[in-house]
Amino acid sequence: MLILQQLRPLMPELALSMLGLVLLLVEAFVKRKDIVAALAFLGAFAAIFSLKFVSFGPSFNGMFISDGYSIFFKLIFFVNLILSILMSVRYLKTEESFHGEYYCLLVFSTIGMMVMASAGNLITLFLGLELMALSTYVLAGFLRHDGNSTEAAVKYFLTGGFSTALLLYGIALVYGATGSMDLRQIAVYMSEHDINGNPMAVIALVLMASAFAFKIAAVPFHMWAPDVYEGAPTPVTSFMSIGPKAAGFAVLGRVFLYAFCTLHVQWETIFIVLSVLTMSVGSVMALVQTNIKRMLAYSSIAHAGYVLVGLIAGAPEGISASMNYLLIYTFMNIGAFSVILLLNTKEFKALQISDLSGLGRAHPLVGVAMLICMFSLTGIPPMAGFIGKFYVFMAAVRSGYLWLTIVAVMFSVVSAFFYLRIVMYMYMKEPQRPQMVLVPSNALSVSLAVSVVFVLLIGVMPERFLEFAKAAVEKILLNQ
Repeated sequence: MLILQQLRPLMPELALSMLGLVLLLVEAFVKRKDIVAALAFLGAFAAIFSLKFVSFGPSFNGMFISDGYSIFFKLIFFVNLILSILMSVRYLKTEESFHGEYYCLLVFSTIGMMVMASAGNLITLFLGLELMALSTYVLAGFLRHDGNSTEAAVKYFLTGGFSTALLLYGIALVYGATGSMDLRQIAVYMSEHDINGNPMAVIALVLMASAFAFKIAAVPFHMWAPDVYEGAPTPVTSFMSIGPKAAGFAVLGRVFLYAFCTLHVQWETIFIVLSVLTMSVGSVMALVQTNIKRMLAYSSIAHAGYVLVGLIAGAPEGISASMNYLLIYTFMNIGAFSVILLLNTKEFKALQISDLSGLGRAHPLVGVAMLICMFSLTGIPPMAGFIGKFYVFMAAVRSGYLWLTIVAVMFSVVSAFFYLRIVMYMYMKEPQRPQMVLVPSNALSVSLAVSVVFVLLIGVMPERFLEFAKAAVEKILLNQ
C-alpha cells in the first residue's frame, strides 16, 4: 500500500511509460505501421484521463512533486503529444519514413517533460531533461535520407550537450553553496542565510539560467533554433516548438520563483535582459525570413520573450498569465503547422512563404483556419493570442514594469508585419502553381480543427482557463 501511495502522483508518467513499452513491442511484430500510429493516439488519449486520478503531494522523499502547477503543464504536454501524433501519420508516409519507433520517441520525450514539471530535486530535473533531450535529438534527425534533417540533429545535439554541461556545473555549485539538491531545502537554506554576496551561488544562478534559456530558445542562446526547426521533420518542429519550451518554463518557475526566491534581484535583472533581447531579435529577424519554418522559429523565440515578461512580473497573476499564454501558444502554433502539412505532398513541400500564395481562394476553409492562427499569433482580438498577451502585459504593469510592457507591445506590433504578410500571400497573390493541391487527411483535419476551435474558444471565453491557471499557481505557492 505504501508503494502504491508513492506511485499515485506518477500516474501520467506510468501510463505513458507503459504505452511507450507497448509501442516498442508492437512495432517489432506488426508490419502495418499505421496500427502503431493508431495505438499511440488511442493510448495517449486514454492516458490523459489519468490526470484526474493523480494524488497531490511529494513522493520519494520530495524528489517528485505532484501539484496543480505540474498538472497544468502536463495537460499542455498531453495536448502537444496527441496532436503531434495526428500531424505525423500522413507526413511519415509521404516521406517514406513510417517507422513505429517514431511514436515511442514522442512518448518518451513527453515523459521527460512531465518529470521536469514535477521535479522537486535538481537530480530529478536533470533526469527528466535528458530523457526529453535525447528523444528530441533523434526525432530531429529522423529522416535519415534527408541531409537537412541529419544536420539539424547534429546541431541540436552539440548545442544541447553544451547547455547540459552548463546545467550540471550550475547544479554542482548550488550543492556546494547550500549543501542540498532538494528545491525545498535550497529555498530554506537561502532564506535563513545571507547568500546574496556568495559568488558561488551567483555563478550557479547564471549558469542554470543560461542552460534553461537554451531550452526556451531565449536570445542569445537561440542560435540553434532556426536551423533545427528548418531541418527537422515538420511535425517534429511543431512538437519541439511547444513541449521543450513549456517544460523549460515549468522548470524556471520551480527553480527561480521558489528555490532561488531570495536571489530575486539578481535573476530578475538577467531575465529582463533576456526578455528584451528575445523579443527584439525574434521579431526583427522574422521580418526578413522567406522560409516559413524559419519564420515560425523566430516567431517562437519572440513568444518566449513575452512569456518571460509574465515570470518577471512574478506574483500569482504574472505566473498564471504566462502559463495561460503557453497553453494558447500550443493551439495556435499546432494549427499553423497543420496547415503547412496539409500542403505537403511527395512532389511538393510548402517550405517558402510564397508557397501559400492563393491558398485562401483555392481552399477557403483551410485559408480561414490559417488566418485565425495568424491573427491569434499577432494578438488580434477576439483570438486567444490577444487574451494571452493582454493578461501578461497587465500583470507586468501591475507589478511596476510599465516600460517593459511598452517594449513588449512595440515588438508585438512589429510581429504583425510578418504574420499578416502570410495572410497577404494567401488572399492577395496568385498561386505559383496552376493548381494548389490539397491532399485530404482525416488526422490532420482533426488536428487543425481542434486547434482552431480552442483558439476561438479561449479567445471568447477565457475565464475558465485563467481560473485553472490561477488555481495551479496558488497550489505551488501555498503547498510547496
